[in-house]
Amino acid sequence: MTNDMTADEILKLLCLEPNATCGFVRETYRATQEIAPGGLPAPFADGRPLGSALYFMVTPQAPVRLHRIRNDQLYHYYLGDPIEVLLLRGQGEHVIVGPDLRAGHHVQLLIPGNTFHTARIIGSKRWFLGASTEWPGVIPADVELGKPELLTEEFPNVAADIRNFPQPVN
Repeated sequence: MTNDMTADEILKLLCLEPNATCGFVRETYRATQEIAPGGLPAPFADGRPLGSALYFMVTPQAPVRLHRIRNDQLYHYYLGDPIEVLLLRGQGEHVIVGPDLRAGHHVQLLIPGNTFHTARIIGSKRWFLGASTEWPGVIPADVELGKPELLTEEFPNVAADIRNFPQPVN
C-alpha cells in the first residue's frame, strides 16, 4: 500500500535522481524516432526526438524550481500529496495537481511550451509523485531557469506568489 511509503523508498524503488528543475527525476521514455533537422520550426529546427517522458518527485526540500521548457508538457498525478502549480501566463494561474477531483484537482495538467512555472507540495507536506510527458522530446537546450526578480516585474499580479514559492539554492 502506498499510504505508508516514504519519499526515500520511492526514490530508491524508481531510481530517481536529484534534478535541477523538478525535485527528483528519472527519464522513462525517449522516442527512438527523431524529427529531422529542419522538420520543425525554430526553436526546434535542429531536430528532436518525437517525445519523451519522465517520473518526477517533489518534496518540501526539493520543489519544482521556477523554469520553462520550449516544449508542451503534460503533468500527470500518480501518488502522494497534491502540488500547487503556479503558471506564469496571462495574469498568473494557480492549479492543483492531485487526486481530489471533487475539490477541483487535476490529475493531468497541460503546461504550454515556453510557460514559466513552479510548484510546491500542499497537504500533509510529505511528497508528490507524478510524471511529465513532452512533445517533441526535450533536450537540455530546451530548459531555462526563471529569474524571479525579472518575472515579478512581468507578472505583478502574482509577484508575491513568485517570491513565496520555494526555490532551491544552486
